[in-house]
Amino acid sequence: MAADPILLIAGQWLGAASGVLALATVVGYLSRWGIRFRLVGVTSFTALLAVSCLAFAVSYTPRVQLDGAVSVPIVYDNGSDLVVAAAPADLAEAAAAPTVQQVAANLRGGGRSSADGLVHVRLRRVEPVGPGLSQPVVLAEATRSLASGAVALQP
Repeated sequence: MAADPILLIAGQWLGAASGVLALATVVGYLSRWGIRFRLVGVTSFTALLAVSCLAFAVSYTPRVQLDGAVSVPIVYDNGSDLVVAAAPADLAEAAAAPTVQQVAANLRGGGRSSADGLVHVRLRRVEPVGPGLSQPVVLAEATRSLASGAVALQP
């Protein structure tokens, strides 16, 4: 995905401004201006903003949106190989597969590890079985490869 153009432009402008401020800081030190120490702070902060904007613009990836999928909350994530999302009570059966694929595609892989190299993503709903009793029912399951990022729907 291409980097965010607004942040790239802002980073370039802030980089140019920090260069101008650095030049003013050098001139301020040579001329012994009274604000020369403030110029150091303003210059370093502007350079930090420029680098931050550029880094965020390059590293940002938008969320994946699949047709027919519903946005659902993640209720359990062990940080390695299992993620469970909660389906709303009125979720259509046809929306379960794209929803679990969307959750799996939007997972960030940094720091995750598993023996088989896969993250299992389950979409579940809690259904009542009797008075005061309920049980979770898995509606759909998908796996995401940690190596390639490929998502596969499980039967």
